[in-house]
Amino acid sequence: MRVNLITRPADDPQSGPGTIPLSLTIRPACGLPGDYECPTDSAALLRLLRRQTDLPAYVLQNFERDLGTPLGARLLGVDLSDSVLTDIGYFID
Repeated sequence: MRVNLITRPADDPQSGPGTIPLSLTIRPACGLPGDYECPTDSAALLRLLRRQTDLPAYVLQNFERDLGTPLGARLLGVDLSDSVLTDIGYFID
């Protein structure tokens, strides 16, 4: 499924050293309703994207750079498998 990934900084003091606490919004890229929001951190999100997508390294580097900004970061049209979305909690009834 193609989704848009939108992050914004979260106010979570429990993140590990060197990580940024984030609120991740997953939105269907086709424009249909179905937003899902979940807490994560920069390290976990980048690990997931490196392992579960075929995004080029330069795209992930730019995304990682933007994670620390006050506006957060966006990745549009990312293809994630149903199993990855289920692991994140997107398909839970």
